[in-house]
Amino acid sequence: MQFIRKYFYGDIPEDKSGAATTGKSSGHDWPLWEVFIRSKNGLEHKHAGSLHAADAQMAIENARDVYTRRMEGVSIWVVESKYITATNPEEAGELYDPAVDKIYRHPTFYNLPDEVNHM
Repeated sequence: MQFIRKYFYGDIPEDKSGAATTGKSSGHDWPLWEVFIRSKNGLEHKHAGSLHAADAQMAIENARDVYTRRMEGVSIWVVESKYITATNPEEAGELYDPAVDKIYRHPTFYNLPDEVNHM
């Protein structure tokens, strides 16, 4: 059976790096970080992608290099993936079920004046 080795952004295959093996981390055991970019002041941060980095500072620097190459961002957040808790899509019905009884929260009952935009 043949194994295919995956490379990540910035990786140099060990057999082509020209460096002697020193026993240091190759980066494949580095934690995964989620990257959020705010494109303009006043807007929300949006998920841009993921990357591997040794620590938060390295994650921010790598995120800057990978996701804001054309000066798209004014702010970068990085969060180690293991600290993100998410809902299970299969349990969405149970999670959002209480909101069904609160129809008054839906904007269909309100008449908005024409001066109010983007609501």
